[in-house]
Amino acid sequence: MNWYNIGAVLPLVATSLHAGPAQLGIILGAFLLGAGIFQVPAGLAALRYGSRRVSLAGIAVLGVAGLLCAFAPSWQALAALRFLGGAGAAFFFSPALSLIASYYSPGQRGPVIGFYNGGFSVGGGIGLVVGAYLGNEYGWAASLGIGGLAMLAATALAWVVLPVGAAEARPGPLRELLRASTSVLYSRSIWALSIALTGFWAAIYIVGQYFVNYGHDVHPSWGLGTAAALAAVLILVSFPGGPVGGWLAERGRDRRLLAGIFAAASGALVLAVPFLSVAPLAAIMVALGFADGMVFAILYLIPSYLPESHGDGLALGVALINSIQVILGSALSIAFGFVVAWYGYTVAWEEAGIVAIALLPLLVFVRPNRREFGTQPTGSSDQPLPA
Repeated sequence: MNWYNIGAVLPLVATSLHAGPAQLGIILGAFLLGAGIFQVPAGLAALRYGSRRVSLAGIAVLGVAGLLCAFAPSWQALAALRFLGGAGAAFFFSPALSLIASYYSPGQRGPVIGFYNGGFSVGGGIGLVVGAYLGNEYGWAASLGIGGLAMLAATALAWVVLPVGAAEARPGPLRELLRASTSVLYSRSIWALSIALTGFWAAIYIVGQYFVNYGHDVHPSWGLGTAAALAAVLILVSFPGGPVGGWLAERGRDRRLLAGIFAAASGALVLAVPFLSVAPLAAIMVALGFADGMVFAILYLIPSYLPESHGDGLALGVALINSIQVILGSALSIAFGFVVAWYGYTVAWEEAGIVAIALLPLLVFVRPNRREFGTQPTGSSDQPLPA
């Protein structure tokens, strides 16, 4: 909810805080920048202090930042608070995924990881639809503030519900943890996987965050509610896509190929966005959403079967993936805003779709990743990247 509710009120933020398309891109990119910079520190913190502690601290920070956004006096202040929220999201996501994966044995994780990632889809859809309603009724500040309060309530609930296990405490000095993490941080597979799907990541984020503003600027007859509903369809439909993608990825097919097929199809659909009316766009959003859930389930499942990042290293492996994708994705998101300002939405949508497809050949540099039931993967880790 707190990732996407800002997208539902961007037109209101633009009017209230005197922000143009480029400034709105900075506000959106600031969240991604915070989420990207702190991913690897979050993974290291999870190794040292336990995934449960770190993930709960992260959502608490995200909630506080969301609440404070309601009082931002300028677009610069709002961007700074969104950066803080992104940092909180970083300390939540990867450690929480590692925590969830630790509850399940190999061969059973795929659907569970997809279901976990699908929770973001439900929240994102709520953020867009409810965020647009609250923004229309009470203003953008109330919409963001209520999102922050909801996150703080979720923090308290998670603290009570999530089981405390062996992952709660991680012994050993920091130097030892840093040494053990080297194979993860220099994994060729993880770097290739991350960069290959960065364009896809950015394209989905841009559609989810910019589509309401696109509808407001280019198709004002739609109304804010229709544009927000279309964007929400993309986010919500990815919820069932996650478990399906995880299930398929556990069935023995090469996970790299599965991810590449659905990411390429998604890039092609993004290319069509500026040329379609409401009805075909609704179908596009359904297809994009389902593919989104499938690809991200596969993306986060692959590191759990890589020799260098399975088990305790999963939080750091996913953190590195997110760090690379979020930092590069934030740059693409900011670039989208500037392209809109300079050349218009059509060129910007085409750029997003082309980049999503162009980076996919890098998947060939990822270690082959197939079904492995019952046992953890064995073998040496990838060779470190050249210095």
